Amino acid sequence: YVLRVVTDIVTRYDVDGVHIDDYFYPYPLKGGGATFPDDATWRRYGLKSGLSRADWRRENINDFVRSLYRQVKAEKAGLRVGISPFGIWRPGIPAGTKAGLDAYAQLFADSRKWLVEGWCDYLAPQLYWGIRPPEQSFPALLEWWRAQSHGIPIWPGIATERIGRQRPASEIMQQIELARSDTSSPGNIQWSMKAIMRNQGGIDRLLLHGPYRERAERRLVPCLT
Repeated sequence: YVLRVVTDIVTRYDVDGVHIDDYFYPYPLKGGGATFPDDATWRRYGLKSGLSRADWRRENINDFVRSLYRQVKAEKAGLRVGISPFGIWRPGIPAGTKAGLDAYAQLFADSRKWLVEGWCDYLAPQLYWGIRPPEQSFPALLEWWRAQSHGIPIWPGIATERIGRQRPASEIMQQIELARSDTSSPGNIQWSMKAIMRNQGGIDRLLLHGPYRERAERRLVPCLT
């Protein structure tokens, strides 16, 4: 169903690309709770797959991501397909990284595999942490994702929404600079537009007089239609 919806968008509208967020299998309920109710489909399809239930779920997501990429490209080869997964592939990777969520084991999203297989034109991992400990390290995670990229652009999601006492707006400037450094494909995504619209922590002035002081050049990519 989702693939049909995306194909409809791509064929009927003059979009530049397709971007999906990090909702694959649902996030765990707070305080635990029931797992995703797929007993019927597991019995019908999963048991005969020869895979464990976790691997079968991951392969369902892999098949979706692979099919999404190929279907969009089949319709319009010049469109970009991007994904914004949870910012930590697995707890402990890179070394010392802690996470309250294992996206690989709980969302069944093997985002590193999508890079390896080339099933996206860019990846925007949600690096919503600060630069320095005790939070997760934005620079360390950015470096790790770039090392997995196989030349695919990594445009990190930056948590403008979390500007406050513990994270001044000036730190967002530092993160943008890191996203632009040591790469041939600089770029980042702001989360969220609401934070910019309400000028959270004075972010507007810093952006306008800093990294966004020059108008971006829009590069048109020819599409095969």
